[in-house]
Amino acid sequence: MTDRRNFLKQSSALVMGGILSGKAFSAFAQNGSPNIRDYFEWEDEAVIQLVESVFTKCVFGKVRPPEGELKRRWNAPGGHYYGQWIWDTMFVTDLLSIFPEQSEVIRDIFGNYRDFQERWNAVKPEYMHDMIPCMIMANDKSGKWKTFPAYSQIPIIAWGLERVFNRNGDIELVKENLQSLEKFHEWYWRERDVTDTGLVGVGDYLGVIQNARYETFDFDRTLDRLQLTAHPKRNDNPPLKAYGDILVTGNTSYLILAEQSLARLAHKVGDEKLAKRCETRATRAAEAMRNNMWDEKDGVFKAIFRDSFQKIDELSIGCWTPLLAGVPTKKQAAKMTEILQSPAWNTPVPVPTVPTTDPVYKSDAFWRGDIWTVTNYQIAHGLKAYGFDDLAADIADKTIELSLRHGVSERHDSQTGKALGVNFLGMSCTVVTLMLEGISKKYVLKLKNK
Repeated sequence: MTDRRNFLKQSSALVMGGILSGKAFSAFAQNGSPNIRDYFEWEDEAVIQLVESVFTKCVFGKVRPPEGELKRRWNAPGGHYYGQWIWDTMFVTDLLSIFPEQSEVIRDIFGNYRDFQERWNAVKPEYMHDMIPCMIMANDKSGKWKTFPAYSQIPIIAWGLERVFNRNGDIELVKENLQSLEKFHEWYWRERDVTDTGLVGVGDYLGVIQNARYETFDFDRTLDRLQLTAHPKRNDNPPLKAYGDILVTGNTSYLILAEQSLARLAHKVGDEKLAKRCETRATRAAEAMRNNMWDEKDGVFKAIFRDSFQKIDELSIGCWTPLLAGVPTKKQAAKMTEILQSPAWNTPVPVPTVPTTDPVYKSDAFWRGDIWTVTNYQIAHGLKAYGFDDLAADIADKTIELSLRHGVSERHDSQTGKALGVNFLGMSCTVVTLMLEGISKKYVLKLKNK
């Protein structure tokens, strides 16, 4: 925690000093300032104004020039966070790829992950090789990256790469990144599926429990009883207590999702052996989730203790992530929709990060009752894929209304809708994605000529 606090303190000082001036970087990022309205069709003027604001501040405004350890152009999440994250970046590059002139910027952003792997591998033991961290710090001149962050984040880079390819068709981008992403997945399975069950946990090479929680939703309720242990199969000397004893629904689902994306991309470049490896891993993990994490009585997927496979009754927003990866059977998905519409989850502003029946629930609490645009997008996307269009649209419409009424923000109060956290955080751009994918029914936005 001390390292994280010091890092954020230093980053905040940079913001106060004007180094993160949005205006200073906006012209650089926009590369000719494209007219947003030239790319879209809409019905409501308020919608296109929202879209313009999101692209200016969440998308173009988050691209930065090379700096420090980041030798290429990079993506910052916003606020006082000064580095390139994993999951914020994927939602931003998805929308950035709408604009053909941004293809080289996107290549740079993905290249930063490959660069980090090479630096990391050069100074770490083999079992740590090929990790991509939660954040790649730009202003790190002291070499702190060698020890912090010593944990990763939700593994959706391959999913983000597929999204970009589906929009701009950049096959060279795909070829550049396939090998490094498979290595990242191999690290994830090796270091987070430590019992070889197909189910992944969290960890931190420094042995800090809260850092391990940061690999998923920062204060995920299902990880309240998390402990870090030595590797259950490898005899490290001295023992390295770096491996979480809880297997989570969220990161397992995200890794399945990423393997599915990597498989499809491998097919595109004719690497059938890679595609087969990815498909096998994804299928095995999905089956393991259905067999071990599904709770028929409560109608959700639950986190489990690694060594006993005992289900954890505390629930969190991660219980719904399997929908995004297509893990539930149709019957299970139908049961999940019933639970999702129950009073515990169907708050005035859905979907809360914990149910209202949980004693820790507070409507504005960080991952303890608030709502996030990005997780709402993922849930709604999953529901629509299973054919629950009306429920998906209800979540989407209410989420979009939050941004129209209260402003684009990191998160919102699940009772009042009040904006909370960082304004125009990068991954809040998913308010636009909800409309572009046709999930929303009330708010219409389409790409021209699509």
